[in-house]
Amino acid sequence: MSDELADRPLTQPHPSRLPPTHPGREGILAAHAAALAAGEAGYLDPGTGLFVLSAGFLARRGTCCGRGCRHCPYVDD
Repeated sequence: MSDELADRPLTQPHPSRLPPTHPGREGILAAHAAALAAGEAGYLDPGTGLFVLSAGFLARRGTCCGRGCRHCPYVDD
């Protein structure tokens, strides 16, 4: 687990967490961008309806929890 942010924008998830080939990627990134812009903790996944934490919320926590979050701003593997 890390407490240093990865060297990429909060709008860009690591490809191991949201691959470029994921069929719902565009909708997910749009929902995530809206949550970031509004300063919200997360968004409802367009495909599953599950609540997903935003990279902004996770960055404000100050450290990676190690649970494999889709928008983890710390993972850089």
